[in-house]
Order: sequence, then structure tokens, then C-alpha cells
Amino acid sequence: MGQMSDRFWETTPIEALDRGQWEALCDGCGKCCVHKLEDEDTGELMATNVSCRLLDRATAQCSDYKHRHAYVSECVRLSRDNVREIDWLPTTCAYRLRAAGETLPRWHYLVCGDRDAVHRAGESVRGWTISEDDAGDLEHHLVDREL
Repeated sequence: MGQMSDRFWETTPIEALDRGQWEALCDGCGKCCVHKLEDEDTGELMATNVSCRLLDRATAQCSDYKHRHAYVSECVRLSRDNVREIDWLPTTCAYRLRAAGETLPRWHYLVCGDRDAVHRAGESVRGWTISEDDAGDLEHHLVDREL
């Protein structure tokens, strides 16, 4: 970590982040790539253990991030302009936290300097998801996990 002025995630409003800072804010958990189901009665979002086909489940990273929209049209283009409008972002998501003016968790690599800390903290999708190509009916894959 550099000097305090380098800690952009603490000092720069989310709308003022440049592209590099925006991309760096992602904690690499992969939770946004997990399919969710909405309860028709309550509107509550429920987690499944089914991931997008592009998710590399070993690393919890998109296998083709740059071209993901060409293959997965429903992949949301999360941006500084819409981050506050997307209600399904994980509760631990750095974008969601910073948009709300909250601090990043201690396992976030910008805080601790370790990209694997998110996995050791059990905050990533590593080890508990299956690909949508293998899953079948999502209703059979609901999990009791907070995303």
C-alpha cells in the first residue's frame, strides 16, 4: 500500500473514480455471477449455487470479462451511474459498500493487500457453485446463503 493519498477507495466518491480505480474496487468474490431467484410473493431475492457459464469457478473471475456481454446479454453493465440502482448486489460488494459511504471489509485486497483473502474469509463463490450449463432447473439449486 502507498501513502494515505493512494487510498482512493476511502477518499474518492464512487462517482469520481477513474476507470482503473473502478475496476480495482472489485473484490473478486464472483457473487454477482451467481443466479438469483425472486420470490413472486415477497420480492425477496434467493441465492442459488448456479453460476454464469463464463465464471471460472476456481478463481471466481469471469473467463472473458472484456467480451462477456457478447456471450451473456443479461450480464449487467455495472457502472458509477447505476451502482445505486442495482438492488441485487451482494451485501459485501465493494461497489455497494462504497456507494453507501461504508468502509471495505478487512478481507478486501485493497485493505489487506492479499487477493486470496476474500476466498479464505469464505466470501467468494469458490468451491460451492456449479455452472449453469450443468445445473438444469434453478429451483432445485436454492442455497441458504446471504449474498
